[in-house]
Amino acid sequence: MTKEKKVIAVDLGGTKLSVALVDANGSISNRRKILFERRDISGCVEKIVQSIRELVDADALGLIVPGIYFAESGHVWAPNLWGDEQVPLRAELERFVTVPIIIDSDRAGYILGEHWLGAAQGLKHVVFLSIGTGIGAGILADGRLVRGSGDIAGAVGWFAFTSHEQDRYMQVGCWEAEAAGPALARRGRSGSAEEVVAAARQGDPAAKAAVAETAEYIAMGIANIVSILNPEMIVLGGGLMQAGDLFLDKIKSRIGTWAQPLAARQVRIELTRLGEDAGLLGAASLALNYSGL
Repeated sequence: MTKEKKVIAVDLGGTKLSVALVDANGSISNRRKILFERRDISGCVEKIVQSIRELVDADALGLIVPGIYFAESGHVWAPNLWGDEQVPLRAELERFVTVPIIIDSDRAGYILGEHWLGAAQGLKHVVFLSIGTGIGAGILADGRLVRGSGDIAGAVGWFAFTSHEQDRYMQVGCWEAEAAGPALARRGRSGSAEEVVAAARQGDPAAKAAVAETAEYIAMGIANIVSILNPEMIVLGGGLMQAGDLFLDKIKSRIGTWAQPLAARQVRIELTRLGEDAGLLGAASLALNYSGL
């Protein structure tokens, strides 16, 4: 009898590490989530290896990272983890892991997961927009993942909306500075986006105004994506979209104001169906579809 294919899925975030064993049907087992502080590459690899040590019955390992993965070199640029330095993540992992290792950006993982088992099943032209501490987009065009000439495609947080330069625009990009979680916290004069969301749910006028202004910026950026790529669907996920019910109607109502009108009428805007599992299932998809298996 043919052995059922299983892979280790690893979703590496800025403050947490999620791992699981995933089979070819997308069934998740041995799931665990670990919080950890920022550390150097050796410490991070050690944490990953410790987390997957018991998951020995696997054919490959799929890993997504919060940054840019350069497939040719195996290096990763992830400022939230290792600053502005590119680190040799694949080579470091290969010192300890014997199965094939397939790595990609988290935004690539999210769109692959949602396309496999989420809201985007059966579609060919889809964007997964992750809005949390930062903003990034995973892009499928004609059913194929778009990475760009330097593996940087999807860095939409750098969309520009004004000619007035600000320091925070130079650091994270204009759209991210105006539409991600920290922007909502800043507008709501609060320590976190979660606090603003909670206040808005309780009817606080200032918090509701902060949500509305942030939603307007989100809609403007989505409109740019719609006009550029003409996707069938944009799936919204990430930490801020855990409060997607507060944002979705506002975003949908404003897309037509900013986007190419025919493309705006064609596109569907949906919240993720997979939630946090989008990353794990995307990492698993990378490994399951590895040509060496």
